[in-house]
Amino acid sequence: MAPRYAYCMAQTQQLGTATSATARNRDAEKAAALRRMKRIALGLLLFMAVVFFFAFAFQHQYPWLTYVRAAAEGGMVGALADWFAVTALFKYPMGIKIPHTAIIPNRKDEIGASLGDFVETNFLSEAVVSEKLANTEIAQKVGTWLAKPESAQRVATEGSAAIRGAMAVLKDDDVQDIIEAMVRKHVLEPPWGPPIGKLAERIFADGHHHALVDLLVDRSTTWIRANHTTISGLVAERSPSWVPQFVDGLVGDKIYTEIYKFARAVQDDPRHEVRLKLDEYLKELAQELQHDPAMIAKAESLKNQVLGDPEVRELAGRTWATIKSALTDAVEDPNSELRLKFTAAVQDFGSKLVNDPELAAKANKWIADAAAYLVGTYKHEITSLITDTVGRWDAVETSEKIELQVGKDLQFIRINGTVVGSLAGLAIFTVATLVFG
Repeated sequence: MAPRYAYCMAQTQQLGTATSATARNRDAEKAAALRRMKRIALGLLLFMAVVFFFAFAFQHQYPWLTYVRAAAEGGMVGALADWFAVTALFKYPMGIKIPHTAIIPNRKDEIGASLGDFVETNFLSEAVVSEKLANTEIAQKVGTWLAKPESAQRVATEGSAAIRGAMAVLKDDDVQDIIEAMVRKHVLEPPWGPPIGKLAERIFADGHHHALVDLLVDRSTTWIRANHTTISGLVAERSPSWVPQFVDGLVGDKIYTEIYKFARAVQDDPRHEVRLKLDEYLKELAQELQHDPAMIAKAESLKNQVLGDPEVRELAGRTWATIKSALTDAVEDPNSELRLKFTAAVQDFGSKLVNDPELAAKANKWIADAAAYLVGTYKHEITSLITDTVGRWDAVETSEKIELQVGKDLQFIRINGTVVGSLAGLAIFTVATLVFG
């Protein structure tokens, strides 16, 4: 069990390492894409600058270059303005601490709090969750999946792995202590007399004990009929030595006959006096167990004799050993009765969720109510994960993380600003020339 548990832990660690490596690879790809887009935006700005200086230098020789100069001038202004706006989100432009720049590093805590409030208000409200789940039909989808043999087998396999892990983690002494404490609290501490007497009173009043009495009488009568020699021999052994042997035989036969006749009479007559007296005695005993202090004390004394400290500890140990052995054997064997029945039960439950609209509706309502309760009760704790995580981040690290995720798209703002600026500059210069030229 321990090697298997260690193997599972090793596999989990390897999976975590692989996941981290995958995340690092994705970040590296995003960083490369971000650098590429920055180079493109910068290259476009430099292109506009070259065009501007060329057009500015030769516009007197070629008047039409004034329009090119105006377009390039507008493109540079747009590119520089959008570069400033994008850069100001993540850092100080050119290292100059201009007011209202480096917004994300300086206001990361407020951003985290605002993001948490946004998620709580728009995603973790009871109305939103209930409406979403009401239209999702989760029960039917889960039922369809569970009804598949391979899905049910997977659930059984995962459950077996969880049980094996629990068995490896749990300490036998701790479990035995829990079982012993439960036995003492629920079995030993409460008095036995009154509950046993109350149960017996109900059994005797309904006549359920008559079947046991009939069995005892039948077995006794059968034994007496088959043991004539034994009964006669007992009479001879207890007879005085001076009594003749033939007299012992006659007396023994007579006693045997009377005992057998008496037993047959009790057996054949449901209203026999012995049966009635026995019923009367049992009913009185049930009352005494409930109300007679002396009888209650005897029941407690018997309980303490049967279940003393060593016996309770041994009982707890045997109980846990039996449960542990049975569960271990069942989960280790894919064809064990427990595994097979559990798998069949999972499939059957899945089929019922699909084919029984009433059951599916109840399951969906329960899921929706449970989700709404969890959201309504713990939404502050859930959103605090966002605010606390952002609060723990370093300001520079936060800026880098966000830029890595959205920076590539923001570079399109710079590119668009260059293009739009050049078109706007050209349009403004053209209109001014036509109006005032």
